[in-house]
Amino acid sequence: MTAAIDRRMPDDRAPEGRSTRGPVAGGNQHGSTADAPTPPGGGTGRDALSEMNHPHRARALKNAVARVVMWAAFALAMMPLVWILGTVLVKGFSMLTTMTWWTGNQRNINSDDFGGGARHAIEGTLTMVGFTALIAVPIGILTAVYLVEYGRGPLARAISFTVDILSGVPSIVAALFIYAVWVTTFGLARSGVAASLALVLLMIPVVVRSTEEMLKLVPNELREAAYALGVPKWVTVVKVVLRTAFSGIVTGVLLGIARVMGETAPLLILAPYTKNFQRDLFNGNFPTLPMMINQDRGDFALATAAERMWGAALTLIILVLLLNVLGRVIAHFGSVKK
Repeated sequence: MTAAIDRRMPDDRAPEGRSTRGPVAGGNQHGSTADAPTPPGGGTGRDALSEMNHPHRARALKNAVARVVMWAAFALAMMPLVWILGTVLVKGFSMLTTMTWWTGNQRNINSDDFGGGARHAIEGTLTMVGFTALIAVPIGILTAVYLVEYGRGPLARAISFTVDILSGVPSIVAALFIYAVWVTTFGLARSGVAASLALVLLMIPVVVRSTEEMLKLVPNELREAAYALGVPKWVTVVKVVLRTAFSGIVTGVLLGIARVMGETAPLLILAPYTKNFQRDLFNGNFPTLPMMINQDRGDFALATAAERMWGAALTLIILVLLLNVLGRVIAHFGSVKK
């Protein structure tokens, strides 16, 4: 037995300071209390566990503080939005309950007269925004496709720089530029189409940047899989990339529409307001909801004019909301199904 013990490998020997004996009578069955390992820090096991829990408590406290700050910031951001929407809804809802508001116009309605309709302004706003989108959306989407899929070299950098410049151009500057070209240079009359061209300059950068970001989110594996099957690049872009990013592209288009639908500066400079029905963008004054609001704002002291102003503002908000809902529905049914 002694020889077997002596032939133990050096690594099998008990560490120094450790007892190799069995349980001591009267002590713990795993060894005496003096031989028990000491926890880190020199304290008892309960103290060590308490120290280990301190970082968890700190993280929990930080998480609670961050959550409170987040919700406080959210509430602070929502307060002006709720206040504005509530004010417009309370003061403008009464005008929207009358059938005349949706069927008539403001012809022969003076500032101190009650009633009148906004159909002429609703039709004019939708016509102008539709014409603007008809120009800006194809240009914006094609520009984004070029920058993401094909753009390399100085031309792509120049286009990207131009889009960045247009993103920061105030609406009044875009309106003055179109006025200088359309009216001063070519001698054409102010009209709805001139205002639409100014709105195009404001809408294009929004569509380009949003579409560009959506196209960048499309996984490269989808493109590579199409290329591996021998699909041409332009077919891959149309059938794979654009379809995958369709919902995001629609969101960008809606953001662009919301950006230009409430603009007033281009309309003030390029499209004078009329109280009559006008469906021709190329000739004469043109009715829009922002200009209707501006018209009645001048007589805000009169209760009748103030009611029409709030009613036109609420109508504009409802139009933007309906267009967003319509766009979401189109994006839902047009996107690639998983």
